Amino acid sequence: MTPSEVMRIPAAAPQEAQRHFAAKLAFETDCADVQEAMKKEQPDFVLLDVRGPNAYAREHVPGAMNLPRTQMSPAVLQDLCAGKAFVVYCAGPHCNGADKAAELIARFGFQVKIMIGGVEGWRDEKFSFASL
Repeated sequence: MTPSEVMRIPAAAPQEAQRHFAAKLAFETDCADVQEAMKKEQPDFVLLDVRGPNAYAREHVPGAMNLPRTQMSPAVLQDLCAGKAFVVYCAGPHCNGADKAAELIARFGFQVKIMIGGVEGWRDEKFSFASL
């Protein structure tokens, strides 16, 4: 029997798959996990909206701070992190602003994850937004 296009390339061995997905989760989180964590009085990460201030003012994830990449420096990040990792997001899957910010944050020596989906993912989950 000819395999489907799905299985034309066989699935990875379970141990290999586990390593792959664990590594992927070290770099990203999702909207639902962020939303649940933000319910805590002091989440164990700093949530950064890396879009411009106008977009942030219109709507942002509750508890997120606005810090566009152009305003990031080791000193600014050090003042914000208090020993915590950063979680960054931007507009959504069509935007690589979170990737660029995460790369810079990591280059400055801080731990960072991306919230996949960004604002569009948050909206898809029907979570509420804050605004200024």
